[in-house]
Amino acid sequence: MDGTLLNSERDLSVRLKKFIAELPETFPIILASSRMPDAMRHLLVDLGRHSEPLIAYNGGFVIDQNGQVLDSVEIPLELVQKIIDLTQQTAIHISLYQGEKWFEEKEDYWSKREIANTKVNPTWQNHQDTMHSWSGSGSGAHKVMAMGDSNEISWLFGELHLAYSDQLHLYRSKDTYIEIAPKKISKATGLQLLLNHLYDFGMDDVIAFGDNYNDIDLIQSVGWGVAVANARPEVKSVAKEITLHHKEDGVVDTLERIKALHSH
Repeated sequence: MDGTLLNSERDLSVRLKKFIAELPETFPIILASSRMPDAMRHLLVDLGRHSEPLIAYNGGFVIDQNGQVLDSVEIPLELVQKIIDLTQQTAIHISLYQGEKWFEEKEDYWSKREIANTKVNPTWQNHQDTMHSWSGSGSGAHKVMAMGDSNEISWLFGELHLAYSDQLHLYRSKDTYIEIAPKKISKATGLQLLLNHLYDFGMDDVIAFGDNYNDIDLIQSVGWGVAVANARPEVKSVAKEITLHHKEDGVVDTLERIKALHSH
């Protein structure tokens, strides 16, 4: 969504909302993001699509149109603890996510920025308290986000990659961010699961848009994978089409063209 669907104001354009409003109700609009569910729901409401399934945390948490959980894949607790331990001697900020909840220890530049970007408020508590409550329920994190100075983030990325690349997806959305998810999921696995459960069409009938490393699987797996002009080169190389920049309404530009082709 960020860098693909949303414009420079981190919002949905009027043109996009108008296009979606003119589609039949039965035409599914599925948001897939590294974001938590609540950071996507307000966008669905803006689109006039209150009940659509969601692929959250890059595919680690998939929910149907009624909010029922179809799939949940977490990072094991001991691995979350190892990530936290690695950052103890640094100024790196760690955010923890599980299901519908986002946990923050302190209000600082990074947490304020995420609140502003996602329009969601976290639960404020010490990470060790969060870990303690999770250990009681035998659960882990859907996402761990590390944010900080780009040199420290590079160091952490290297350490985690060396030790845990077989268990974790490490995804640097910016040079100051690492988004950490379980290895065995992706937006593509989340979409496949949704299609199997809820729809009578397959991946070949899907148009998907993306800009970053976590979109590569998805764009490769669907019938028509589209990269925005600002996408990473690796994303563009697997896309069937490169559309306009996300600030120039690339997503709706492609959708309008496809719709026009099919209406003739």
